[in-house]
Amino acid sequence: MAEYQAPLRYMRFLLHEVFKTEEKLAEMQAFPDFNRELMDAILDEAANFSTQVLFPLNGSGDSEGCQWEDGKVSTPTGFKEAFKQYCESGWAAMGCDEAYGGQPIPKSLHLMVEEIFCACNTAFALYPNLNNTATFLLEKHASNALKQQYLEKMVAGQWTGTMCLTESHSGSDLGIIKSTAVANSDGSYQVSGTKIFISAGEHDMSENIIHLVLAKLPDAPPGSKGISLFLVPKLNLDEAGNIAEANQVSCGSIEHKMGIKGSSTCVINFDDAKGYLIGEVNQGLRCMFTMMNNERLSVGMQGIGMAEVATQSAVSYALDRKQGRVSGGPEDVDAIIKHGDVRRMLLAMMSMTTGCRNLTAYVGMQYDISEQHEDSEQRKRAASLVALLTPVCKAYFTDKAYDTTNHGVQVFGGHGYVSEWGMEQLVRDTRITQLYEGTNGIQSLDLLGRKILSDKGQAWKELYCELAGMLERARKAGFDDDLSDDVAKSLEKLNEVTELVIANASVDYVSSVAVEYMHLFGTTVIAAVWMNVVAETLKQSEQGIFEQQILNMARHFCQYHLASTATAIARIKDGSKHIMSMSEAEFELLTEVN
Repeated sequence: MAEYQAPLRYMRFLLHEVFKTEEKLAEMQAFPDFNRELMDAILDEAANFSTQVLFPLNGSGDSEGCQWEDGKVSTPTGFKEAFKQYCESGWAAMGCDEAYGGQPIPKSLHLMVEEIFCACNTAFALYPNLNNTATFLLEKHASNALKQQYLEKMVAGQWTGTMCLTESHSGSDLGIIKSTAVANSDGSYQVSGTKIFISAGEHDMSENIIHLVLAKLPDAPPGSKGISLFLVPKLNLDEAGNIAEANQVSCGSIEHKMGIKGSSTCVINFDDAKGYLIGEVNQGLRCMFTMMNNERLSVGMQGIGMAEVATQSAVSYALDRKQGRVSGGPEDVDAIIKHGDVRRMLLAMMSMTTGCRNLTAYVGMQYDISEQHEDSEQRKRAASLVALLTPVCKAYFTDKAYDTTNHGVQVFGGHGYVSEWGMEQLVRDTRITQLYEGTNGIQSLDLLGRKILSDKGQAWKELYCELAGMLERARKAGFDDDLSDDVAKSLEKLNEVTELVIANASVDYVSSVAVEYMHLFGTTVIAAVWMNVVAETLKQSEQGIFEQQILNMARHFCQYHLASTATAIARIKDGSKHIMSMSEAEFELLTEVN
């Protein structure tokens, strides 16, 4: 079985020492109740609940999976009871509006709590996470009437939410969806269509399921400009707000998947189902991005969480497993952690997973500034940085998490390939994070096309200045000159490549180099954020094993992972010429019978 202890000491170090969360919140006069002690207590409780309640259900949930019969879905044994405990403990209200029974929480802390839940049981975590982000969307865009009817029970977890975007012919290209909505005389709409890949679309853990559905009105303009957003409950409400008759919503089937088998992934049919407009007509995609962007940050947390489990499990195994002779004579058998190749993998896993967590803390703080700061210019600046880094958190984190879980299997050798150790489940569960909420290729295009090119690199220039400041703090604190120089050179090279891409922004070029640019960007940014962590580490009065571990992880990241940027730069400079030169006939030749 996989092993996990929430990395609370490091999380606290990031919150309190590196990013000075309490001080910055106080400066903004935001979250006045959140002092250091409360934040620590929340992390403690998240760790206790997750390890005691959720982690034991992870393997059994994978083995049992969800069951579909006559349109009803049963979740794995123990999930329903765990969800009840989750809600009773107040976790469902985390981050929600106090007016509806919620508990506001700083995003920087919220993301760390999400990481802990996802580490222990990603399949379970999807249910409350989707409800949480659906609630946030309704808080931002729904009418007061809809808020009064639905939010209190969703915040309590009594009802849960979904997002219904994808159709069989329409994945990333939402402009071609076929779902329709027709207005009724009473202000409601009749929504029809079939949505696929709907996480938590049907289950047995809540009384009602509130679907947020993208559809088009009959006179809608073509493409994504004609998409509207509708709230469609599984069960309709009466005038008093109580559950009445069933709506015309049904679950046609569930998917049989590679991983996250404890999460129900559903085909949902809407047959003239009663729905209610959210926001303005034809502005549905803009409203839905409120949920999607928060979901993309959450998917990044899924990646970090499962990578952390893989890392801890691999380290524990490597310390215990004896195999081979490295340090002594023919009768000595060493633990495999003494082997250079095993250490290579373990350090790669540790430095990457922790590096991603470092960037999470930075993004969480910028998110809080964008929502809470009194100065509108500060809010605007922080929001642009969050927008820039959201696709990085989603795509880069999950690509590296998949690499990390694969390393975990490799450290275990043959034992990693069998199910009893839990390592192969981590690979399967992590794989979906590269696909949903926008594939990582789409996220890379978002970073390069919508974020870098759309503002000619202005948000990047803002981030560059902050990263340069982090590097300077590390130099002043006495960090290694050679590694500081390497990070500085990488920042300059990323800046040069960004200017090159802006100057050569054809459609073929951007689509061909976007993933390489994502990896170059993510690796360089995380290396620079490591400098911020290093600077604070070197200031600590006591340099114990914890501080030495941090410094060595930072060094390994800058020596090992940063080296990959040279390959990415070469591929970006090569551009689209060779990628786009092969004809479709040449590809087709591969499939022909000789």
